[in-house]
Amino acid sequence: MGDRGAEQFRVGDRVSWNSEAGRVSGTIIRVHTQDVDYKGHIHHARPSEPQYEIKSSKTDHIALHRGAVLTRLND
Repeated sequence: MGDRGAEQFRVGDRVSWNSEAGRVSGTIIRVHTQDVDYKGHIHHARPSEPQYEIKSSKTDHIALHRGAVLTRLND
């Protein structure tokens, strides 16, 4: 039945994830539940496994990630 442990996030949630540059944090600005073309690359998404569009807190960079790689921040 898919990823039972995958947490669902919402717009406005603050999250962090690992990147090549180390731990990054940001705010979810959009939740994609259908495949999305982002910078020429298709990110596969569905309601049970969305892709989260996140704006970095430090650089304003936009990233797309699955919930499995995100950690909710409480601050």
